[in-house]
Amino acid sequence: MGARAAPSRRRQAGRRLRYLPTGSFPFLLLLLLLCIQLGGGQKKKENLLAEKVEQLMEWSSRRSIFRMNGDKFRKFIKAPPRNYSMIVMFTALQPQRQCSVCRQANEEYQILANSWRYSSAFCNKLFFSMVDYDEGTDVFQQLNMNSAPTFMHFPPKGRPKRADTFDLQRIGFAAEQLAKWIADRTDVHIRVFRPPNYSGTIALALLVSLVGGLLYLRRNNLEFIYNKTGWAMVSLCIVFAMTSGQMWNHIRGPPYAHKNPHNGQVVVIGMALRKRYSEAQRNTLGEFSIKGKAF
Repeated sequence: MGARAAPSRRRQAGRRLRYLPTGSFPFLLLLLLLCIQLGGGQKKKENLLAEKVEQLMEWSSRRSIFRMNGDKFRKFIKAPPRNYSMIVMFTALQPQRQCSVCRQANEEYQILANSWRYSSAFCNKLFFSMVDYDEGTDVFQQLNMNSAPTFMHFPPKGRPKRADTFDLQRIGFAAEQLAKWIADRTDVHIRVFRPPNYSGTIALALLVSLVGGLLYLRRNNLEFIYNKTGWAMVSLCIVFAMTSGQMWNHIRGPPYAHKNPHNGQVVVIGMALRKRYSEAQRNTLGEFSIKGKAF
């Protein structure tokens, strides 16, 4: 019974194949070739992405911030595929540009990048890079960028949005503020570690030593400590220093000079006007504007 049924099934399958439409075979062949091509293209993208990530990790192992020219910018940032976020600082650090704001922002950027590079959470999902105007003029022109420094975030997919440009004028360029902005854009939280600064400790130790030595030398004549006129003069000096605006300038750090981007004229701002200037302009005039190929 089973032997008879087997030839019958083969004859039925043969009849079904015989009656298949002749136009279906080219379609099946085309579909098979398309699947093979898509699979090969996907494999090629994966290999290209792996090579890019490997290269970026190698650069990061040597320096926390790697410099990019136009070709590297287009290959590693603009061109897909990408599965990583890239933070880019567009700046002008050459001495002939005389951009003091760029140097200050670069110091904070270095602190932030080093904090990420040497943290336990470091991975290949976030990288820090820099494009200098003299090394990547074409990049500035491509992005229609007319000021420096500027911080931008390039997401893993799609183009940068408006929020991917750091609001330097309103927030400032402190490493802590940059870390907060990066956390909002990438969900990567960076704890900023600042290098120890012993200058204040040394100055305080010298001051204490000087006062202690003075008291020791005059240990037999300390009536001046109870001199009310002396203490009144010291108090007045402190009051005048606090109300003169010097402490505010020390905390906020407004610029000392303003370069007009239209005519290039440099104006030195007096101490009495720097507070009002900083509140009105938020340090925007401390940036350098780009006209064509020169600042």
